[in-house]
Amino acid sequence: MTTQTTEKHEFQAEVKQVLDIVVNSLYTDKEIFIRELVSNASDATEKLRHTQLTEKNIYEADKELEIYVQFDEENNTLTIQDAGIGMTREELVENLGTIAHSGSKAFLKALQESGEKNDNLIGQFGVGFYSVFMVADKVEVFTRTWKENGESLCWISDGSGSYEIKTIEGDEPRGTRILIHLSEDFKEFTKKERLETIINNYSAFIQFPIKLNDETLKTMGALWLKNKNEISDEDYKEFYKFQSKAFDEPQFWLHFNADAPLEINALLFTPSENMEGFGFGRMEPGVNLYCRKILIEADPKNLLPDWLRFLRGVVDSSDLPLNISRESMQDSSLVQKLNKLLTKRYLKQLEEKSNKEPEAYTNFWNKFGIFLKEGVTSDFTHRDQLLKLLRYESSYTKEGETTSLSDYLSRALDGQKEIYFLFGANRKALENSPYLEAFNSRNIEVLFLFEPIDEFVMNHGRSFEEKNFVSADSADIDLDAIKKVEQDESEEKLDEATEKSLCEFLKETLPEIKEISTSSRLTNSPAIIVNSDKMMTAQMKKMLKAMQKMDEMQGAETSIHLEINPKHPLIKNIAVLQSSNPDLAKLLSKQILETSKVSAGLIEDPSQLVEQNYKIMQKLSETMA
Repeated sequence: MTTQTTEKHEFQAEVKQVLDIVVNSLYTDKEIFIRELVSNASDATEKLRHTQLTEKNIYEADKELEIYVQFDEENNTLTIQDAGIGMTREELVENLGTIAHSGSKAFLKALQESGEKNDNLIGQFGVGFYSVFMVADKVEVFTRTWKENGESLCWISDGSGSYEIKTIEGDEPRGTRILIHLSEDFKEFTKKERLETIINNYSAFIQFPIKLNDETLKTMGALWLKNKNEISDEDYKEFYKFQSKAFDEPQFWLHFNADAPLEINALLFTPSENMEGFGFGRMEPGVNLYCRKILIEADPKNLLPDWLRFLRGVVDSSDLPLNISRESMQDSSLVQKLNKLLTKRYLKQLEEKSNKEPEAYTNFWNKFGIFLKEGVTSDFTHRDQLLKLLRYESSYTKEGETTSLSDYLSRALDGQKEIYFLFGANRKALENSPYLEAFNSRNIEVLFLFEPIDEFVMNHGRSFEEKNFVSADSADIDLDAIKKVEQDESEEKLDEATEKSLCEFLKETLPEIKEISTSSRLTNSPAIIVNSDKMMTAQMKKMLKAMQKMDEMQGAETSIHLEINPKHPLIKNIAVLQSSNPDLAKLLSKQILETSKVSAGLIEDPSQLVEQNYKIMQKLSETMA
């Protein structure tokens, strides 16, 4: 090309120093320069689109609003071009000759002053363009303004402290074309696969088509900025698959915006499948943070609590107080506010879903309930909301059906002061548990807990609507205020003197028992081991001991509280045998203790139980021989 005039300009006095900071210190990843230049191209195109609404005479008015990325491996160059608003000579000096002057920011300010608003503009800091010098030996910017009488110009610099502006003979296409002469160390940015990955990571939601060497890349509009009434379910599903790189479809989604504490637009998806449940390891957070449709962080720390790591989607804000490189947020307190706002809105959606679409919520709970339980144990801020969302089987529900804590309390009996739960391997084991007898005899509902985390949920949750969670195997449960269901009381129990004598015999025979007493809670079983801690069950103590969290658990097996049923035939027989056949009485007593340990989940080695069985059979056979 031939030129008519050439002007040489020196950057401002401090520019060389600032350029050095931009090139060497400001950005963590070199690839960021592509994000910045594509963002600038999008801004310029958006400005042109807006100008078309107010101006009649636009140069090349019919030109498609697209962004072009061209790579040339042979010459080691990369070109990023837009068909946007372009620049005049004065704008070239103002925008590219001054560090930290932002044309986009000035444009936004002008719109705001005129009472208008445009959320599609991306740039805000004015240093993004200079990131190109991280990878370039020389940069040429060809530009032609949108005005009919504009001139074609070329801005050239190697970033060392000066630049030239040339007038180009002939007309450049409208917009701006940035020709980057890459340094030898950065040939990677002339590779198609590398460029596709970068553009898809950072610029996939720019609303204008992006062509890479004339091949249109698959991008998608920023769905989260659109009106919900204009979006179909299929649009949401397609967006989810694109953004999350997922093959399933979302169960449901949450699309909302808010003005405080920040102006944000969010689109959060709940997947169909819990990949952790399939044994694929811990799920990584999948909600990305954007600023004006440009990716800021793919995995922003603390944007959502860890127990919501299964969510996918985007959060976008034009008000984020980013650092100057647009790579992270500066204000951690605002991240916390975002965290609370997003979490509260998502939990509100779950609560509405549980009330209005119980079947859909049940499907969600079956897949992701474990995450909500994790939240109860770790997130005090949202614990009350989470407790409302818990679901458990109970002694009132059918197998496979669950109840909420609110529904449980709606069925609570007069005089019932607590919410009772029982932990076990499965429903059948719990239904046959001796610990359930006292509650069944009074028609008191008991929640059934099957997963190890459930006990931690009860321990951390503590209470719900001022009713404490209490394990059904606790020693000091007070059920006397609740009347028993009518039963056959004709069966006699041991008299007081015999009871006392038997308890003394058992304590002498079973020295590991710390306390022994008769029980009013048992109806069918001869004995049970009760727990002195209302909240910490035997299973939890075993887990904590295994985790070496409780030194005091070293002596747990020597601090057993045994309750016996004075009406049970076996207990009555032992009371007689302690005098007539003390050896057999001792064997039976030890067997009762070992069997009670099984019910309490305290048996780790069953060999002692087996050995006791054989001794009893031997003794009985000797007696009968």
